[in-house]
Amino acid sequence: MTVSTVYAELLSDLAVELPAAVRQQRLAELLRTHFRCGAVALLALDAGGDSLRPEAVDGLTPDALGRRFALMEHPRLAAILRRTGVTRFHHDSGLPDPYDGLVIERPGEPLHVHDCMGIALAVEGRPWGVLTLDALDVGTFDEPAQHRLAQLLPLIEAVVRVGRLEGALRVASQSAGVPVTGVPPVDEDRGLLGDSPPMQQLLHELGIVADTELPVLLLGETGVGKELFAHRLHALSRRRAQPLVHINCAALPEALAESELFGHVRGAFAGAVEDRAGRFEAADGGTLLLEEVGALPLAVQAQLLRTLQGGTVRRQGAAKARAVDVRVIATTNRSLREQVQGGAFRADLYHRLSVYPITIPPLRERGRDVLLLAGRLLEVNRARLGLRSLRLSPEAKQALRRYAWPGNVRELEQVIGRAALKAVSRGATRTEIVTLGAELLDLDAAPAAAPAPSAGHAAAGTAADGAGTLRERVEACQRAAIEQALAAHRGRWAGAARELGLDPSNLHKLAQRLGCAPARQR
Repeated sequence: MTVSTVYAELLSDLAVELPAAVRQQRLAELLRTHFRCGAVALLALDAGGDSLRPEAVDGLTPDALGRRFALMEHPRLAAILRRTGVTRFHHDSGLPDPYDGLVIERPGEPLHVHDCMGIALAVEGRPWGVLTLDALDVGTFDEPAQHRLAQLLPLIEAVVRVGRLEGALRVASQSAGVPVTGVPPVDEDRGLLGDSPPMQQLLHELGIVADTELPVLLLGETGVGKELFAHRLHALSRRRAQPLVHINCAALPEALAESELFGHVRGAFAGAVEDRAGRFEAADGGTLLLEEVGALPLAVQAQLLRTLQGGTVRRQGAAKARAVDVRVIATTNRSLREQVQGGAFRADLYHRLSVYPITIPPLRERGRDVLLLAGRLLEVNRARLGLRSLRLSPEAKQALRRYAWPGNVRELEQVIGRAALKAVSRGATRTEIVTLGAELLDLDAAPAAAPAPSAGHAAAGTAADGAGTLRERVEACQRAAIEQALAAHRGRWAGAARELGLDPSNLHKLAQRLGCAPARQR
């Protein structure tokens, strides 16, 4: 594939409307084919500018998309970012490569990267991120290859810029008069990371309701990340420049709950030696997050209802009420409807809080997201333990996909952290590529179950063995066909799409919905 062919392919993509993820994935695949290398990664700077997050990868393990590469931990990436033009690292470079052990061109082998080059990307004159190319063979990126990459830089940056503009336009169409430039970037981390249909639907709902003044009730099991999603709601709202104040209702002693929420005046009760504002006043103009709102005592629930209805608070012991302007986001892992029926929660308060209820899907319904989240946690633990590389074995990935995750994302954090510590305690050195096997995850000792299918999305991992519903069997066959086609074409979506008679973008969307992991074969 010549430079002119790559130009033609990318220009044809720019002429049509595509999701940013598909556009960037096409870019990575085309560049990998053109340079005949092991892996290509497109990485963007995070909001703080101190780490890079993968936007699209081709040739790396699926969990690579979930990783975050801190610049201070990865000197190669930092060097690429601060230099002008193409940066090449020879096979004998003393700087560690961030992708050691993650290239999947030769499955099962924890191979070191032997040739690497990259280039910094800018959008509208500002640093955006980097593009990296890695190979397992020495000498892949010679001077002609470096020259070709420099030639392609303007078009690569155009692809990134178009994706940003299309994203900004979508935000503008969903916003009610809020300038696009005023929407801050939200760093997706931990439970916010994922591209499964349930996750994308959730993020879409959050984007719609964030710009309203409606109270929001976030529902979900323990450990799904309700607080993180509440922070995202506030960050996308009109109140983002104002404080987000949170209070854990389950941790409030009943005797102090009223004072904590609404404040008190001097002498209101024994020990009240001075006037004190409550959390509502502290959140004036901003957002108040009521975590585990179902744990509030009934007496305090009545006062909370009056505040929500009238927009005023009365400090404990005070004669006059004070006006407050607060948006409330509440979270709970309990069934408030059942609490209402049992008399433990006020029906009128429940209806006031649940104007817009949003259910956060459990991890077992999010398919491939578990691998993306695992990738993020692997990088965190790699840096914490000072390891060169930390990755999962194929068996470990299968175990993560099969497990039911009763503790959700919080449990996944504990499992990955514990497994990494076990590997080090059993003799893993900081200079080797450390692979976490399924036995280190210790998931067999805990209850496991097949993932339950979410609405509109079959659970990942359903085998095409005749078990399950008709829909599950059909989707299992689709998944197997896509993975076989990807393997036959060394992970290249364009070739797999031709074999299956599909448009590449439609195949990519279908594969994402089914939770397919593109396999690579020599």
